[in-house]
Amino acid sequence: MTFRNELREIARYRNAYLLAFSAAMGSIFYGWDIGLIGGIIAMSSFQESFGVDKLSTSAKADFNGNIVSILQGGCFFGALSMGYFSGKFGRKPCLIASGVIYIVGSAIQAIAGLGSSAATGLSVLYFSRFLGGIGVGMVSALVPSYVSECTPRKIRGRCTGMIQFANNIGIMLSCNAVLNIAPTDMQWRIPFIVQIVPGALFTFAMLFQPESPRWLVEKGRYPQAAKTLAFVARISPEDPAVLVTLDEIKEEFEGKDKLSLWQQFRGMGASPVIANRCFIPALVMFFQQWTGTNAINYFSPEIFTGLGITGTSSTLFATGIYGVVISVGLVLMFAVESFGRKKCLIVGGIGQGLTMLWIGGYSSIHPSGPIVPASYVSLVAVYLYAVFYCVGWGPVPWVISAEVAPNHLRTVSLSIAIGVNWLFSFTISKITPIMLDKITYGTFLIFGLMCIIMAAWAYIFFPETAGHALEDIHFLFEQDVIVRALQDAPLGRLFIGKKRALSVEELKMEMEVNVDQKSIKEDSGKAFDDGGASSVAPI
Repeated sequence: MTFRNELREIARYRNAYLLAFSAAMGSIFYGWDIGLIGGIIAMSSFQESFGVDKLSTSAKADFNGNIVSILQGGCFFGALSMGYFSGKFGRKPCLIASGVIYIVGSAIQAIAGLGSSAATGLSVLYFSRFLGGIGVGMVSALVPSYVSECTPRKIRGRCTGMIQFANNIGIMLSCNAVLNIAPTDMQWRIPFIVQIVPGALFTFAMLFQPESPRWLVEKGRYPQAAKTLAFVARISPEDPAVLVTLDEIKEEFEGKDKLSLWQQFRGMGASPVIANRCFIPALVMFFQQWTGTNAINYFSPEIFTGLGITGTSSTLFATGIYGVVISVGLVLMFAVESFGRKKCLIVGGIGQGLTMLWIGGYSSIHPSGPIVPASYVSLVAVYLYAVFYCVGWGPVPWVISAEVAPNHLRTVSLSIAIGVNWLFSFTISKITPIMLDKITYGTFLIFGLMCIIMAAWAYIFFPETAGHALEDIHFLFEQDVIVRALQDAPLGRLFIGKKRALSVEELKMEMEVNVDQKSIKEDSGKAFDDGGASSVAPI
């Protein structure tokens, strides 16, 4: 596609991009904290405010793990709660509520320690970070589902990718927010105050966005669902494409609307196919955390010190550059979106694995001492790691999690997946400073090997999902999944010989024949395209 055609398509779907941008602003919450807290806990002014400067090295490492991981604890519970609340009240009201909770938590965080003892101030800080984490967890669990359910399939990957882009814009902005401020307590309070701004902007922007059309269909509000579909595609609600898409969504929910939370949990095991589709979102989120990205995000000052860069300002500068590289990498991710989800995961995993292994090897040979030429190579490896993360295991798991699960189980499946993400984000942030202290370079070797393992999983077990409507994704997992996955992988045909999995179009035709021969109602969450004979394509 030429640049001019690209701009023409962006103009055509500008409502969808605006919706995705508005929702993705919620990801700035977490990105801001990722880039912020690693620099703040290294500040002498912050350590003096809460008595951290008087702690032993091991106690300080434990404190660093606590202050980072308490937010993940709140995120975990916030994400899990969305399985119930977003299904009952809708995506939009819950997103607005998450913004309000985040704002309150940020405000309390900014005033922690004022007029109180260090111990009391620390308790307030822990509480406010947990409260803010609930808001972050809510938005992280809902935004991928909301964006995926609202945007046309042609641009769904890009729109969902904006989530990680906004996350890393938050990293970049927060890193620069802690630079060039006098070393008083306002040095760390001002960044906490400023983080209220993205929360307010997100909450305000979401007031003007529509409700998810698939949630509206589930509740039987078809006219409003048609209006949302028409809004994002900038066409009339009576347009044939809107009507075809609406019919497909209705078919998907037939007999499965208004399911209770317990029924949804039970439905996740209705068949091996559905169980696999509901398991994959949690698995890719588990993998994302074991890339080690949060270890670098949160503790980059300590990592850069280990690579030979010393001093608070220099480490914060290095963190800021890292944020810039992440954002550049995400721009590259948009350029390679045409590669598909699968190839991005493979390339990203291998790239991250090799750079992590290099950093581990360098750290084992040069644990301390003066800067050598290999130190600069290691710094480049950290930045390349960020780029590979942005190509693959940064944004793509969010896209996959939002599109693989069945429509009627997507909310609960995604809530569990994001809960897993936060649980292991909590775990990694808690154990990383301890690992860096106890096994040093072994930390990077573990993460590097995990990256290679997840690249192998994507190569062997995950079929390409790009270009398929949400209601057609189930065809990819119905039969010959490994054959299909290898068929979609680079050089994968070398392993399967003449074997071939049927295309989605062939499977749909086969299903049409079966339905014509035997009238049945599907009970496993599969969608039957009753508009197969029509030339009108869904949105």
